[in-house]
Amino acid sequence: MKEHMLNELHEKIEHIFPGVVEIRRNIHRNPELSFQEFETSAYIQQQLAALDIPFELVAGTGVVAVLTGEKSLSDDIVVLRADIDALPIDEQNTVSYKSENKGVMHACGHDFHTANLLGVASILRDYKKEFSGKIVLLFQPAEEKIPGGAIQILESGILESFGGTIKAVLGLHVSPRVAVGKVGLRAGRFMASSDEFYFTIKGRGGHAAEPHRAVDPIMIAAQLLTTLQQVVSRKANPDVPSVLTFGRFIGDGAANVIPEEVKLAGTFRTMDEAWRKEALETVAEIAGTLPVSLGAKAEIEVRHGYPALYNDPALTQKVKTIIAETMGSDVPQELEIWMAAEDFAYYSYRYPSLFMLIGTNNEDSSTQYGLHNPQFNLDEKAFETSMAVMVNAAISLLNESNE
Repeated sequence: MKEHMLNELHEKIEHIFPGVVEIRRNIHRNPELSFQEFETSAYIQQQLAALDIPFELVAGTGVVAVLTGEKSLSDDIVVLRADIDALPIDEQNTVSYKSENKGVMHACGHDFHTANLLGVASILRDYKKEFSGKIVLLFQPAEEKIPGGAIQILESGILESFGGTIKAVLGLHVSPRVAVGKVGLRAGRFMASSDEFYFTIKGRGGHAAEPHRAVDPIMIAAQLLTTLQQVVSRKANPDVPSVLTFGRFIGDGAANVIPEEVKLAGTFRTMDEAWRKEALETVAEIAGTLPVSLGAKAEIEVRHGYPALYNDPALTQKVKTIIAETMGSDVPQELEIWMAAEDFAYYSYRYPSLFMLIGTNNEDSSTQYGLHNPQFNLDEKAFETSMAVMVNAAISLLNESNE
């Protein structure tokens, strides 16, 4: 973007900043769970209608809008994606915009992502003469729950319906790991796949004083967990990041009662799709056979989640350069691999894609809580960075081959 446009963009962002903050706080007050974002979707539609930007619905509660550039004819398309759902968490903050839906909270920043894209929409609407091609604004439902909304967006065919060539899909996520005012990027493997296990170990309950008359599912489940850890420590290639964690172990007995069954739930994450398949099969096989060898029965459920997220190296470098040239060479930051999962990964296997982290960490403010924490909040000054990143990147990428 030319220097006068960059100055103008800075002024526009400053002008709309209070309104974008208010949009974020309105969404934060009214969080909705995955596939249930009906009021959130209606609010997004209302905001787009006020901007006179046409839109259509997709995947139930998803909203897609298109802005067509007027600089010159082009078939190029850049997609900007924001997720809109919240988490089943009871908020513990005392802010004026605290969640009004008990047990539901925007604890992962999707309120920020949505408000940010609406702010970007209001800016790009006035910049149509400055870019060629199309910019698709994608407000996606259900990132937080398998199977996720991204796969439904892709299966709907709506992105292809706009014609042309999708040059890039850009997404971002707020991050307490990155300082406010900075943008984190990583080329290639960035985020992990995510799958879930649900096991029920069925033994035979009895008196704690007579374990020989029972089949103790507590001990069998404990041995199963210990054995399964060897899947990562002894079967995985050390060069491939892998995590196997069980966060649920319910054996509803008592100090003197051996229960009938134990329920386990866990997650497996990795960066390699071939190893992912092998590991899932190995875990399921061990979980199905070890309890039987000890006299119990096992019910096994594997829920396949999101694949590993891969940032297109060429696109990553282009956007990194754009950020450095338009916002300062110290703004882009190199990231480490992140073992969290994102259904944005599905886009990365279909189109050139880039998922970035927007810094929200401010050491001068109150205690910083991590994502998915009931006291999570963020420094809203990050909007100044996030809006600039999406506007600069979208316009620069579209104009790259159409100057």
